Amino acid sequence: MATASIFEPAHPLPNAQLLRGLDRAAIASVLLLPLLLMHAHGIAEGAIAIADVCFLIRATLTGDWTWLRAGWMRIGLAWWAWVVLGSLPVPSLGLGEGGTPSLVQAIVNVRFLVLVAAMEHMALRTAPVRRWLYGLICACAIYIAVHSLAQFAFGRNLYGHAAAWGEILTGPFGKPRAGPPLSRILIPVLMPPVARLLDRPGLAGKAGALALVLAGVAIMVLINQRMPLALTGLGLLVAGLLLPRLRVLVFAAGIAVVVLVAGSVAFAPDIHDRLVGLTSQQLIHFPSSHYGELYTRSLEIGRQHPFTGLGGDGFRYGCPDPRYFRPTFDGAVANGGGTVICASHPHNPYMEALVNGGILGFVLFAALAVAWMVPLGRGLWRRPDPLRVGLFAAAFIQLWPFASTSGFTSMPMGGWFFFLLGWGMAEARWQTRETTP
Repeated sequence: MATASIFEPAHPLPNAQLLRGLDRAAIASVLLLPLLLMHAHGIAEGAIAIADVCFLIRATLTGDWTWLRAGWMRIGLAWWAWVVLGSLPVPSLGLGEGGTPSLVQAIVNVRFLVLVAAMEHMALRTAPVRRWLYGLICACAIYIAVHSLAQFAFGRNLYGHAAAWGEILTGPFGKPRAGPPLSRILIPVLMPPVARLLDRPGLAGKAGALALVLAGVAIMVLINQRMPLALTGLGLLVAGLLLPRLRVLVFAAGIAVVVLVAGSVAFAPDIHDRLVGLTSQQLIHFPSSHYGELYTRSLEIGRQHPFTGLGGDGFRYGCPDPRYFRPTFDGAVANGGGTVICASHPHNPYMEALVNGGILGFVLFAALAVAWMVPLGRGLWRRPDPLRVGLFAAAFIQLWPFASTSGFTSMPMGGWFFFLLGWGMAEARWQTRETTP
């Protein structure tokens, strides 16, 4: 539908002026969200709240609640409600060990589910808005990459921050946070221009596409965060499966990673020590590694609370409790690491789901992950649009079960995931309609 402005969708309904204002506010909030997720996480929460409230008011005014019928939304609300139930502070029933803070954390997680629906059904309905959004995400990727390159070349980023621990590039941030967001947005950013270059006749287009992919992979190697690099590789593999003409580039990128990492012993020994030495040691001794200890603790909490888990943010409250100390899987650490290993989350979304909601919470979350991927992937095998492929890959690597991640609903990575998920849902819904005769 043609519009005079990306902020002025047409409404042939009563209260059209109010609906238009709600749409403008939601669109502005969504467009600002990636910029706020960079450096203003608290304000990003405000942008999410504005988009959610505008969407709910719009649904009330129009009486359109059909978005609640989506399979993923029903499963998502069931998962959310179960975690809220387990967070109720009723000690006599063994519920809510984290008290009121745990309950509040569980309740507010619904904001992310509503954000995805708001982006799909309201804020990103028009192609011009989605094009603006793509441009902003490209700017975010370039912003991270430029700061990372400056830090690698000169020892400090453009804001004067040195690399973390002398070996991990922080990009534009003061802490080692560059890798996770870049690994999620890099593939959606790369796929459209790479596909256009591959479609050009002659070798120039192919060379340009290869250069883009290799540049993205090289940045991830230099940043020197192992899991973001591995997930980037996994995302490229997924994209290559869906975009056949990309497979040669994915193969070349894989060779480039091996060469860069192997050669880094000469030009960047810290990168080599971390990506090769430390990784191999942790894989060999995984049960007694920090990650193995976290997973051991999570499984013990799930074993002792199989019905409801510990409720929202449960690992934060359960991890230091000696009741859940048990030897690591290899028996090398008698108390599983004690309190020294404790973090606010177990570094894996499925372990987090088990701790927060017990076995049923784990099953519901796993079902929700599948329910998200189904609409994101609908039609991609027959008609693989490059941007949709990139967004599908971004969601896939976030939901990949064999990975170490940030807290699933904690900012900023929780915000990045649900933002990219909502964008992917919107592209799947509206792009198909726009291109259907």
